[in-house]
Amino acid sequence: MNTPPTPALVTQRAVERLPRLALLLFCAAYVLPGLFGRDPWRNADVTSFGYMASVARGASPWWAPALGGLPSDGALLPYALGAGFIKVFGPLFGAPFAARMPFALLLVGVLIGLWYSCYYLARTEAAQPAAFAFGGEAHPIDYARAIADGALLALIASLGLLQLGHETTPELAQLFGTTLFLYAMAVSPWHTRRSRSTMLVALSLVAASGAPAVAVGLAIAGTVISLRSSYERARGFVPWVIAAGVLAAAIGWATGTWAWRLQPPRSVNPLVQLLVWFAWPAWALAAWTLWRWRSHLMHRHIAVPAATAAVGVIASVAMGGSDRALLLALPPLAVLAAFALPTLQRSVSAAMDWFSVFFFSLGAIWIWVVYASLQTGWPAKPAANVARLAPGFMNRFEWAPFVAAIAGTVAWAMLVRWRTGRHRHPLWKSLVLPAGGVALGWLLAMTLLMPPLNYARSYRPLIERIAQHVPRDACVAAPAQDRGFVAALEVHGGWRVESARDSGRCEFMVVEVPLRSTAERTGWQLVARERRPTDRVDEIAIFRRAAAPSQ
Repeated sequence: MNTPPTPALVTQRAVERLPRLALLLFCAAYVLPGLFGRDPWRNADVTSFGYMASVARGASPWWAPALGGLPSDGALLPYALGAGFIKVFGPLFGAPFAARMPFALLLVGVLIGLWYSCYYLARTEAAQPAAFAFGGEAHPIDYARAIADGALLALIASLGLLQLGHETTPELAQLFGTTLFLYAMAVSPWHTRRSRSTMLVALSLVAASGAPAVAVGLAIAGTVISLRSSYERARGFVPWVIAAGVLAAAIGWATGTWAWRLQPPRSVNPLVQLLVWFAWPAWALAAWTLWRWRSHLMHRHIAVPAATAAVGVIASVAMGGSDRALLLALPPLAVLAAFALPTLQRSVSAAMDWFSVFFFSLGAIWIWVVYASLQTGWPAKPAANVARLAPGFMNRFEWAPFVAAIAGTVAWAMLVRWRTGRHRHPLWKSLVLPAGGVALGWLLAMTLLMPPLNYARSYRPLIERIAQHVPRDACVAAPAQDRGFVAALEVHGGWRVESARDSGRCEFMVVEVPLRSTAERTGWQLVARERRPTDRVDEIAIFRRAAAPSQ
């Protein structure tokens, strides 16, 4: 295959390595905040934790996790992984932190896998920068390292990964499996055995985490790209990609996760809005890459990440604009974004820098102002707003989060000073401030604002109110209730919960009803009505089974 002229003109000075210590600090500032000192948060986070806790305490079998009698969605591997860590480390660190440990490791694996995926893709012949007439062009390995550094920064800068990447949900295991697929495709021309074993593990992991259709879609994309490859080893990789796809389909059949979840979108606007903010800034740079490298679209450094991202985007569209499906597109979009860096004009890079400086600095100042208001009462309005939005919240001062926030803010100031200096050469320079700003915002939110956020996002305050009316050893019926609420009843309340409509053995029943509505249930006596402090729409009606009339 003839290689068209490359649009990348890169000197050796431009491939200066991002210091490894700085890169590790970036990753630590991104991964560690949110790991400590919080409850499982509403909806998917607490639901997944509920399944793990149910398995860990023996309330449901490992092969069939259940909540209040409700079976899981078939993501057996992530639930078993969390349950195993709860059983081993729960007595030492508490169940919520123990459950988050393996998922934090999965996020670390995503970052590492992305770096090496981009590194090997950038080493292919078609991805290399143009040679200069008198020498001085970038060395291939140094160039690949610089591009990989840029991809890692692009992923950290992606807004959509912030919350979803720090939850204990099956989607994070799917994300890790997708990244392994990307790595297997990238390394297939270089390392035969490693690529084969990684591909089998990658698609099996995606399928065992509840997404066999995505795994099969990746297998189809990988097969087509490998068949068209100019690398002999990559063409020989085709049977292994097909075998991995067949294995993933078999796992989906065995675990019963082939249920169709198609939900055609009603409008294009929500999908566009989701993509714009969720994948920012990676999607913008990826679009630029597709344009500037348009004569290289069939070469693997563009085709592999583009096809992988397309599978994630198609899955999101097919599921009615699911952000959790779109999460799988972020690593390949970050790889595409990295290949835009050698072609960016200096004015575009400068605009990205100044936007990042102003936006993230103002965000950090706002967080510090709210924190100061909560601690000192000045200025008064932010604390008053928190009291209005989260009634009953009691603030307290803690040294460790305060010191971590100070260190992060100082590091941001030093980074801004470095970037606004005369450091114009490294390829990855344009993504340092966006990635650093996102990491700073997450760090400050998970340290300074963790108490009010945890109070607002946790079910614990509601469960504590319900516990005033329901004994701890009671059986509680929760018919047709949200799985997250059922999980919270089991996790925080410690009650035995039944979700069936004919829960005849339970003395108490809790039902979500509209605020100030009439709550009546035949055969049940209303005991109380409680609501989450931050809920302005619904409340929980607590019933006790009415005594049978005397004969």
